[in-house]
Amino acid sequence: MPRFDQAPVLVVGDVMLDRYWHGGTSRISPEAPVPVVKVDQIEDRPGGAANVALNIAALGAPASLVGVTGDDEAAESLTNSLKAAGVLARFQRIADQPTIVKLRVMSRHQQLLRIDFEEPFRTDPLALSAEVYSLLDGIKVLVLSDYGKGALKNHQALIQAARKRGIPVLADPKGKDFAIYRGASLITPNLSEFEAIVG
Repeated sequence: MPRFDQAPVLVVGDVMLDRYWHGGTSRISPEAPVPVVKVDQIEDRPGGAANVALNIAALGAPASLVGVTGDDEAAESLTNSLKAAGVLARFQRIADQPTIVKLRVMSRHQQLLRIDFEEPFRTDPLALSAEVYSLLDGIKVLVLSDYGKGALKNHQALIQAARKRGIPVLADPKGKDFAIYRGASLITPNLSEFEAIVG
């Protein structure tokens, strides 16, 4: 069995909150031909890079996370969920921008609607890099979890800093320019991302 507890992992990337409104539907709105959902449960889950860190911690590996959020209740929910799971989260908080939230309205185990609250973050790459560099010593793997939301703007600087320390880098890419991940030990595009590159 792998000793995950001996392999600290640092995840850097786009964090978001997956929020679910659960409820029953028994009628159609008189205002429009849409179901009325009576919400009886609200569920928050870490999403994006935060979900990656959460899954790593669930395997028993020490997990740290660096990302960007707003300065709002969604960021607090993320912080609390990650702390409860044993993930060390270091967020660059942007006061005038919202934390990325993906809100799903659910009824009878079906998703009726998804609402996205997000804007591309205006981040300070140097500040984010400094946070990453402060955590690199002692980790065994660096994961770049890129959703194209603005947290990762200095891919090469992070990859080269990890390589100088002999740390393998795993990159979950976004977009068609895979050259920005040059030097990564492994790149893990999904099928549609791979097809967009190779044609």
